[in-house]
Amino acid sequence: VQLQASGGGLVQPGGSLRLSCAYSGFTVPYYAIGWFRQAPGKEREGVSCISVSDERSYYADSVKGRFTISRDNSKNTMYLHMNSLKPEDTAVYYCAIGHNWYGRCWDYGMDYWGKGTLVTVSS
Repeated sequence: VQLQASGGGLVQPGGSLRLSCAYSGFTVPYYAIGWFRQAPGKEREGVSCISVSDERSYYADSVKGRFTISRDNSKNTMYLHMNSLKPEDTAVYYCAIGHNWYGRCWDYGMDYWGKGTLVTVSS
């Protein structure tokens, strides 16, 4: 199983970025995909996830209305579209996939992780 995240970088406040995560190698079903982030000195937090069985999306309150999660099944790729970025969005962002859905965007519920991609929001 491989997850490869990309798209991070330096962006000014108010700007936008799109993160991508290509995944491969799954031979058993998975029911949760999502994005998590960890800022310096802080715990990892769930940013946005999709419950695969019903395609419902979940967002952290801090990103609602600014971030959008999506996926392209034909490409086995998930995306995180980030708009109106703020300095507090600065973090390493990780994509993850889990075999089970636990009703929330929960990092301990994920089984596979990609390497992080750094997003820095600064003027």
